[in-house]
Amino acid sequence: MGRSQLICTGGNLMVTVQYSNDCKDDKNEEDPILCINDYDFFGSAATMNMCSKCQKDMILLKQEQVKLAAVSSKHFVPRISSSDESELALAGATVSSADLASQISQVKSKEGLKKCTACRKRVGLTGFSCKCGDLFCAVHHYSNKHNCPFDYRNAGQNAIVKANPIIIAEKLNKI
Repeated sequence: MGRSQLICTGGNLMVTVQYSNDCKDDKNEEDPILCINDYDFFGSAATMNMCSKCQKDMILLKQEQVKLAAVSSKHFVPRISSSDESELALAGATVSSADLASQISQVKSKEGLKKCTACRKRVGLTGFSCKCGDLFCAVHHYSNKHNCPFDYRNAGQNAIVKANPIIIAEKLNKI
């Protein structure tokens, strides 16, 4: 039931105080809460009852949605008439979940791509970016090893022309 304690208040008066187990401190004796995504890990109120993995996944998903919203807002062109504006607003707001999922998968695949374009070997941090825009390993990063479409000759000539402009002086009149 509870516990009791005798307290002496001085003199002849003795007071008995009973403590019951009904008054629990919720913060200290709170039962652990399982993750809301049905994992075997425990969540907390600070992480909205999610485990740390689910919380990280949720944060990454929100960041990707913000990126996709920024990209989709760039393609939105408003029209002049009011009826057309309402139709465009509805069309822009109703983006199918399949489109979002495909855009998210494209973003993930581009960020995680760390393989040589020629031999598909994993290069990690040691990859070489070519002027043609692809990523290559140490063997294929030379332009003659991967059939590079970039025109180095014209790029070099254009750089020389920009760096050394032609200066022509005015002709002097002969006396």
